[in-house]
Amino acid sequence: MDRKTFKGRGALSNPDNRFLGQITEAFFDGWDIPRDEPGRPPTRVIEERCKSIISTNRSPDIPFHYSINPYRGCEHGCTYCYARPTHAYWDLSPGLDFETNIISKPNAAALLRKKLENPRYKPSPISIGANTDPYQPVEAQLGITRSIIEVLHEFQHPFSIITKSNLILRDLDLLMPMAEKNLFSVAVSVTTLDDRLKRILEPRTPRGRVRVDAIRQLSESGINVTLLAAPMIPCINDAELETILEQGKKAGATAARYILLRLPLEISDLFQEWLHEHFPARANKVMSIIRQSRGGRDYRSVFGERMIGTGEFAMLLHNRWRIASRKLGYDTDARFELTTKWFTRHNEQLSLF
Repeated sequence: MDRKTFKGRGALSNPDNRFLGQITEAFFDGWDIPRDEPGRPPTRVIEERCKSIISTNRSPDIPFHYSINPYRGCEHGCTYCYARPTHAYWDLSPGLDFETNIISKPNAAALLRKKLENPRYKPSPISIGANTDPYQPVEAQLGITRSIIEVLHEFQHPFSIITKSNLILRDLDLLMPMAEKNLFSVAVSVTTLDDRLKRILEPRTPRGRVRVDAIRQLSESGINVTLLAAPMIPCINDAELETILEQGKKAGATAARYILLRLPLEISDLFQEWLHEHFPARANKVMSIIRQSRGGRDYRSVFGERMIGTGEFAMLLHNRWRIASRKLGYDTDARFELTTKWFTRHNEQLSLF
């Protein structure tokens, strides 16, 4: 099969999403860009004036009740991203569309302020970036994530962040005082320390060692940091697990977690396309181990299994994580319980006077 890779992009194609009633196929008619001209799909930002900003989680696999995602889609372009299928709800492809058509939420901070002011709202820690990275490249210009943090800081509301980006260091002025009151913690994902692998697997993310350095700076700023070795992909990056854990611990991470590769819906075909392009000799072996770890399928979404899998490889990976974590001194049971005792609404502040 003739495939074309795009520099700075993870997906190799733009397949139709699962909700489309008809399928289209592009062809060259002589009026478009010549076939032999190297093209780079540009990033387009689409504004969404959303009506609500806080999502509710009921999954027992996830340790938070509320979440906020400032963006839909992610320019980081991680080939394996489990959020890719959500672009289908916008009639967009989970392939290149997901990493080139970024949907921003410019009214997020205003909606959050309105929600927190509501007397019926009961505070509970909010996770930012559980779906797509809140510090993806467009955040440097748009600042939507920072505006959300400013509101949380204003109300002294507890929150956590999940990110792959050292752009989080920009907001230390807000994060440090929140952490001092046990109102903030962060999880930093490190997938690989191999720069070549990073370039093809998650092309627009910072290098692994840059993320480790971000862990160091966050930790030195008094912030509790969890290292996420995620995802672990059989025969691609799983051999790095112990090294990633070691580097994270040296940088100051307190807790460490890992996640086995997840391939729901359209991601499976996209990942296999990537796999056959970049690792053709290993492709069949990789997918064989994945299926052995997912009950014979590409993916099983059973609670309690979907993050770590089942079977021999999954068990060995879990034991490696457990042994290495204990040897390095990680708290394998650590759960940063953030407090809500500082939460204050404006009307409550005014009542004091």
